[in-house]
Amino acid sequence: MTATKSQNYIGAIGRRKTSTARVRLTEAAKTSVVINDKPIEVYFVTKELMKVAMEALQKPKDVKEYTITIVVKGGGIHSQAEAIRHGIARALSTTDATLKTDVKKLGFLKRDPRAKERRKFGHKKARKSSQWSKR
Repeated sequence: MTATKSQNYIGAIGRRKTSTARVRLTEAAKTSVVINDKPIEVYFVTKELMKVAMEALQKPKDVKEYTITIVVKGGGIHSQAEAIRHGIARALSTTDATLKTDVKKLGFLKRDPRAKERRKFGHKKARKSSQWSKR
């Protein structure tokens, strides 16, 4: 696992498609999230994307308060949200064994392997070919 534990923070890397999120959790009095030096409300415009990104903190019970600093690169905005969820889940799993079982049951620890299939020669897309004509 790519989670690191330091005196100051707990770090992990989350991935989805071509997005990579480096997550750092620091214990604090109140939870605050900063993504690429912007608050989460500014970075993710819609409530759905914020919900996806923060699911790993909200679903399990007895989660401490953390200041979360995230650096995310690559991919689209939705895959970045899922990469953040994956990274937060990995970082939480190193803090407590009971949290690890909760997060694992929710399926947040497993990296989603689905990605776009490459385009093949002679085809318009990965599998779509040009229209066939008999005559």
